[in-house]
Amino acid sequence: MFVRKLIVAAVLCASLPAAADSFTKEDVARWESEYQTVVKRGRELFTDGKLGTNGVACAQCHPNASNTHPETYPKFQKQLGKVAAQWEMVNWCIRNPLEGKDLAADDPRMTAILSYIAFERRGAKLQPGKH
Repeated sequence: MFVRKLIVAAVLCASLPAAADSFTKEDVARWESEYQTVVKRGRELFTDGKLGTNGVACAQCHPNASNTHPETYPKFQKQLGKVAAQWEMVNWCIRNPLEGKDLAADDPRMTAILSYIAFERRGAKLQPGKH
């Protein structure tokens, strides 16, 4: 009985459509273009001084996203007094040096900022928790 169920399962699996992770070169090109659009928007937000109320831009302290280390998050963040995700630290910077208002974690601007930071650090080894 078990063998028969195993054979039926194998036949059913063989008849399923291609794996969900298969995609075309056109898909990859479209997705890369979308990503680069978001990265570009993130760079604009990072450099324009409009996230806060005092004209200070993220890039004034972090040119080219230096010293942001997305590869180390989540980690204990002294300013927040807890283990935090990077978006929480971005909000700390927006609230304090920039004198602005927090962005929601799922705000498209936050996604753009985090995308830009990660893009600038591409190739860095993932090291969550590292200080």
